Amino acid sequence: MRMTFPVIDMEATGDTIRRLRIEKGVSVKELSQFLGLSDVRAVYKWQRGETLPSIDNLLALSILLEVPIDQILIYK
Repeated sequence: MRMTFPVIDMEATGDTIRRLRIEKGVSVKELSQFLGLSDVRAVYKWQRGETLPSIDNLLALSILLEVPIDQILIYK
């Protein structure tokens, strides 16, 4: 069996984080406060697909947004 190495689609993942956050009615500021971030820039970078949340933050996002981690991370 030949498998391709999975690669996270950062832009699609960012779009998903943004969509789920909005669906839950959570502002960027509220999300950054929940995660204990010093400011909102990290969340905006995730949403633009520039960076990905850490594993700890992915777990917290999963719990806050009430979705499994594999519904947050989108891969190619």
